[in-house]
Amino acid sequence: MREIVFIQMGQCGNKIAEKFWEKISNEHYINQCGHFYGDSILPYQRLNIYFQCAQDCRFVPRCVAVDLEPTQISELKCSPVGRLFNPEYMIAGKHGAGNNFSKGHYTEGAELIECVLEKCRLQAENCDLLQGFQMVHSIGGGTGSGMGSLAMKCLRNEYEDRVINTFSIIPSAKVSQVVTEPYNAILGISELVFTADELIMFDNEALYDISMASLQLPKPNHCDLNSLISKTMAGVTTCFRYPGQLNTDLRKIMTNMCPYPRLKFFIPGYAPLDSAHNNLEYKKVTVKSIVQQLFSPDFRMADFECHDEKLLTCAAIFRGRVSSRDVEEAMVDLQHCRKEMFARFIPNNIKTAICDVPPREVDMSATLLSNTSAITVIFRRLIEQFDRMFEKRAFMHWYTGEGMEEEEFRRARNIVCDICDEYYETCQFDCDEDCCSDESECYDACD
Repeated sequence: MREIVFIQMGQCGNKIAEKFWEKISNEHYINQCGHFYGDSILPYQRLNIYFQCAQDCRFVPRCVAVDLEPTQISELKCSPVGRLFNPEYMIAGKHGAGNNFSKGHYTEGAELIECVLEKCRLQAENCDLLQGFQMVHSIGGGTGSGMGSLAMKCLRNEYEDRVINTFSIIPSAKVSQVVTEPYNAILGISELVFTADELIMFDNEALYDISMASLQLPKPNHCDLNSLISKTMAGVTTCFRYPGQLNTDLRKIMTNMCPYPRLKFFIPGYAPLDSAHNNLEYKKVTVKSIVQQLFSPDFRMADFECHDEKLLTCAAIFRGRVSSRDVEEAMVDLQHCRKEMFARFIPNNIKTAICDVPPREVDMSATLLSNTSAITVIFRRLIEQFDRMFEKRAFMHWYTGEGMEEEEFRRARNIVCDICDEYYETCQFDCDEDCCSDESECYDACD
């Protein structure tokens, strides 16, 4: 088996993980006590990817739950899926990070990190063939950004040849009242770019807009956003958890999606997304309609405009009784009709995977991971918010009081700016290729 150790970090990470475990337990027919109750062998075949079998054929999530304050861990234990988890792998601090990166990275988190690493080692040692680590966290919080990046740094040092993948939540002013989020986000991204292999970025701004426009929720709350994120996470992990026509894993995604070492930020998308008012059961869902939704900015979980985007690479993961021929034809049509959206210097830059097992709600769905220049729109939004506060040194004393220096803030900002510049230069290279191609076509026509 190619097992994955799952790490849920901070309040946001544990809230999302609760929904994620609830969803995949339902898909694999695992009840609240951890016992398999399905009739088919298909959901049972690859249970060991995310679950380990304990006594009495009880399946326990292969995860480590961490928070620097005890409240969220206590709530997780009392949740509908709380009985699934092994209490030994649920770690809580006493004082919390107080939405402060430096507390999570240097003081409170540093005191607890050895305990977290020990639990991760134990989970890894219980694997037959460890594929890698996945972490879900928010880069706007103190624990998620500070301790999350510290944990990834330590795991990278110990497991150099394993794949590290994160599901990172980008903050938005629409659904948060934490004023220090831009500091935490910039500092967190600057650390993760050196330690993680794949970063799947969920923009709270876009999730909020999707919930209002597509799902028609008048006032989306964190629970609504977490459900949307967990549905997408389940889609991304489908081909790890089930056999299918065209399979993939963490390493294949990394190899096919990252053209350059630092360009490894993926924007997810999910389709179909319809509210109960739209009567989805009365519509015919086809591969073509799903592909059109997947590549529409309205269904992508990042807030950007069409003209901001140049797609370098992408991976589309389909679920349900889907013909591989239909998928290939839909992708070819898309690339032909919207060729200006795709980078021309990377031929065949769409990777597809198909799993025959549909989600429980619909007959067919798809999840998209796209490595696109549109991520720079989000980064520049964070940089702008960061600059406004840093110019006046607002809230700096909370960070310097924990041992940080101003130079670390400047360094973090420069790293994120460099990533934006690298995406821009890559797209400029593609524009140069387009110009050369146009000139050659003109010469051919003259001849």
